[in-house]
Amino acid sequence: MHMQLVNSYRIPFTTLISYIPVIATVVTCFFSVILARATLRYVEATDKGLALAREEFEREWSPDIHIKMERVSASEARIIATNLAKTSVLLQLLQLRKLSHAVPFERFRLNDPLVGGMTWSQEMGKRILACTGEEFEGPIAASMTFYAAGRMYRTDWFRAQITVRDGRITSLEPSTMPARRVRQIERDGPERRREFAQDVSADAGPDESGANADESAFAAEA
Repeated sequence: MHMQLVNSYRIPFTTLISYIPVIATVVTCFFSVILARATLRYVEATDKGLALAREEFEREWSPDIHIKMERVSASEARIIATNLAKTSVLLQLLQLRKLSHAVPFERFRLNDPLVGGMTWSQEMGKRILACTGEEFEGPIAASMTFYAAGRMYRTDWFRAQITVRDGRITSLEPSTMPARRVRQIERDGPERRREFAQDVSADAGPDESGANADESAFAAEA
């Protein structure tokens, strides 16, 4: 009776041989899942490393212009632009306005290179007085448009508190720094793309019609 029970549980050798591919497939799937999870973890770690490297690169090489207005005399004031980044830029347009008005009062076209870590200054007393008038007390703001790495950027508005009495600048002190960094000027449509995407190192100079189109584009971006 005992031998018959043992013989009833005995598995044929051929059946055991047929189960070997199934067992191998299960083991292969198990190790494939482990390998896939390890690959996903490696990809996530690589993506994080690339993101950190990209952020560090942007911090070091992204353009960053700081603008300061200071009083020189009763009739003169100076605007100082400092390139805080490593990359060199080409200054294109300086804009001045009162904060109570959305449209800039004064626009001063430039074509001056500014190397990283260096400063640029210009006497702007007459233009500031033209913006404020004979009598004014309150904030004014300045913004700079510039080329960097073949793209056009514009800084936020840097503010300063100014007091003008009888056409004389009695005080001019920087008040706040902008909370945002420089922004790349968006290009909508083929016309503006052609104006703002020009290579600054191109040999061909713009013609008169191109200059007028560029001026209107600057006015639209202000």
